[in-house]
Amino acid sequence: MRTFHKVQYRPKKFYTINYRIEAVELRVIDEKGEQVGVIRKDDALRLAQERGVDLVLIAPHAKPPVAKIIDFKKFLYQEEKKEKEARKGIKKSVGKDVSLSLFIGPADLERLIKRGKEFLDEGHQLRINLLLKGREVAKKPMAFDLINRYISSLGELNVSKPPRLEGRVIRAVVAKKK
Repeated sequence: MRTFHKVQYRPKKFYTINYRIEAVELRVIDEKGEQVGVIRKDDALRLAQERGVDLVLIAPHAKPPVAKIIDFKKFLYQEEKKEKEARKGIKKSVGKDVSLSLFIGPADLERLIKRGKEFLDEGHQLRINLLLKGREVAKKPMAFDLINRYISSLGELNVSKPPRLEGRVIRAVVAKKK
């Protein structure tokens, strides 16, 4: 059976412009950022038309609503630029995954320990997953023991998230001590 991945929906911000504004009186700000004052919508529209730009409702829930006289396309471009700048500042959590199984051989465990140490030395967080398949669910204490042995064999670590059962998967997150 095919599984479909949901695309994360991010609602875009919609602005009311020109004749679609329903408020009777507006607090109007001009292109330079200076307040024109609280005026009727018709006067604000006339003022925007004279300048050859749009009247954009910025804060519809304010009392009175705030509108700005500005070129709408230029305004959207500036908003997009601000969002991109804000996203640049956010650092994504860099982490690597290691998947264990309950009946893992000693050589495979050594290989995964070595790989885990490499990830930690590179400065990544290490997410450890152990999937319990079928009747392995009955051997939870053995699984927790295996994860704890794996964590202790990696050396001195900060355990961000101790081993915890989430459905059929036991997860833990560790990082190198600074």
